[in-house]
Amino acid sequence: MKTYSFLTILGLAMILTSFSNNAAAKGGNDDFKYEVDQFADLQILRYQVPGFNLLSLQEKEMIYYLSQAAIEGRDILFDQNNRYNLAIRRTLEAIYANYKGDKSNKDYQEFVVYLKRVWFSNGIHHHYGEEKFLPGFSLSFFEAQVKALPLGKVPTKGKQSVAEFLKMITPVMFDPAVMSKKVNQAAGQDLIRTSANNYYGEGVTQAEVEDFYNKMKKPNDETPISYGLNSRLVKENGLLEEKVWKVGGLYSPAIERIVGWLQKADALAQNQLQKAYIDKLISFYKTGDLKTFDDYAVAWVKDSVSRVDFVNGFTETYGDPLGLKASWESTVNFKNLEATKRATIISENAQWFEDNSPVDTRFKKKNVKGVSAKVITVAQLGGDCYPSTPIGINLPNADWIRKEHGSKSVTIENIMEAYDKASEHSGFSQEFVWSKTELDLLHNYGFITDVLHTDLHEVLGHGSGQLLPGVSSDAMKAYGSTIEEARADLFGLYYLGDDKLVELGILPNKDAYKAEYYRFMMNGLMTQLTRIEAGKNIEEAHMRNRQLIARWVYEKGKADNVVEFRQRDGKTFVVINDYAKLRTLFGKLLAEVQRVKSEGDYEGCKNLVETYAVKVDPALHAEVLKRYKALNLKPYKGFVNPVFELVKGNDGKVKDVKVTYSESYTGQMLRYSKEFSSLPTYNE
Repeated sequence: MKTYSFLTILGLAMILTSFSNNAAAKGGNDDFKYEVDQFADLQILRYQVPGFNLLSLQEKEMIYYLSQAAIEGRDILFDQNNRYNLAIRRTLEAIYANYKGDKSNKDYQEFVVYLKRVWFSNGIHHHYGEEKFLPGFSLSFFEAQVKALPLGKVPTKGKQSVAEFLKMITPVMFDPAVMSKKVNQAAGQDLIRTSANNYYGEGVTQAEVEDFYNKMKKPNDETPISYGLNSRLVKENGLLEEKVWKVGGLYSPAIERIVGWLQKADALAQNQLQKAYIDKLISFYKTGDLKTFDDYAVAWVKDSVSRVDFVNGFTETYGDPLGLKASWESTVNFKNLEATKRATIISENAQWFEDNSPVDTRFKKKNVKGVSAKVITVAQLGGDCYPSTPIGINLPNADWIRKEHGSKSVTIENIMEAYDKASEHSGFSQEFVWSKTELDLLHNYGFITDVLHTDLHEVLGHGSGQLLPGVSSDAMKAYGSTIEEARADLFGLYYLGDDKLVELGILPNKDAYKAEYYRFMMNGLMTQLTRIEAGKNIEEAHMRNRQLIARWVYEKGKADNVVEFRQRDGKTFVVINDYAKLRTLFGKLLAEVQRVKSEGDYEGCKNLVETYAVKVDPALHAEVLKRYKALNLKPYKGFVNPVFELVKGNDGKVKDVKVTYSESYTGQMLRYSKEFSSLPTYNE
């Protein structure tokens, strides 16, 4: 599971305290230029890779090969998000390269913005809100530019003419009613037929999908396979059939190149544990066998010693409304040895946290196994982690592997630092924070409590609790991602207010936790609405999770006025009147969320999400959008990657690996499309 930064949502100006590692201390550069570009609702940043030059040559070379593998899956994600995405991207890129007209023309300027948005979202649907974004340029401009393209540059399907291609593609781009949502989670609708992703073939229904995979499940299986994780389910001749993503199967050209880079990295494995899981991953890519994938996940968890690590493959299921199919993603990283000491302290005390959790004893793990925690420096992002990236990751996702073998949890501190540096002096806090008391809390403790909440969420939250015997890990269906993120967030929030963190020496005092409580409640009740279009409900799982928590504790605490909305100068603010009671409410909700998950109580889960997580107060929403617009800020942020280059001697052997940070956003996207685009336009 992945955690996304509150800093990306709030843009708060955090002054780093003695508890944070500043850029100089980590080998970074205080003069580093973080901002690269901005357009629409997006700001593009770059991140540093401090400490890279201190790694051994073997480690640096391995990172290079893994970084190449991280980029090779880009086309896979585009195609997973929508079956027309590659055709649209390649058409837009061809127009960009061949445009001969006036570049000051409004249509052309809007065209460039649309192209940049398609790159950012890995397709035509908003990367966070899930809805389709429409071109700001005219249909006539687009048709004229397509017709003007040189012969062979229009990615037609089969023997289509250019006119037939336009008839096929223009409704997908311009008609708001066609493929309107990448992931639809609206209650009472067929979530498969109304979602525009490409995990299922045309004509496949939700009922058919659920029936197909339910028949595969074995009752009381203690090591259940994640059926459907790496395939597209299609209907051919009236029968359902899986098209598996593997070498020789669907997406084979890209997967073959990924495997090639993994094999080069395998030759540089730091130890036998690392070599074992790379070998298993390669075998999985070649066979598509999900049992092999589980073997890989178990082997990956066992390696807690290697400095260099990575994620590469079909991982998270947020993009499938039923939580079955996994998007392709990759991160390449190495351990931040100093900062990892904090995460290690938390990990070493995992059993204490589990034992003292406010949830029912039936749902607690008697023996917490292998919670491996570290703080990492990310070196490369790919697939569903690029350009928008999480700040924390906890894997594997399979509940039985977490229970029997443990999990790896990471906090990505150089990404958090880039967010923080880019958000300084934004004016956001002055606009939305209630008073100097809360501003001082955020000033003094905002960064460390945000980092600690991420640590607790990833290290302990996702790894906590257990399902009762016979309960399926996908029993929550479309609500699974939301309820799991809420569970992990609540675990972190509850323990942030525990004296144990002060006792362990990782929180400075007993009041510091209030900074994260205030930020979370302000965000969940109000400020995350800056990311939602007027009149829309909340669709994305992480945002639903935050509103679910904030709204639930707000409603349940009304009698004691624990949290309230106050007005000043016609503006609404969130005020916390009783932090201790708020912590108690977090604990009560954690107990209930764990119960519905552990018991497989789908109706209880549905009630929580639909009651508290989805609907938006239109008046408050309108106010927040108006106030935010006046600040001229971008609510979403993403990154360009650093560029790694092998340095070879006269003998052809690698002597070093060079890292540079000068590539532009447009330059990187065009280069990736030229050098790392191996899939055909239509993958059927």
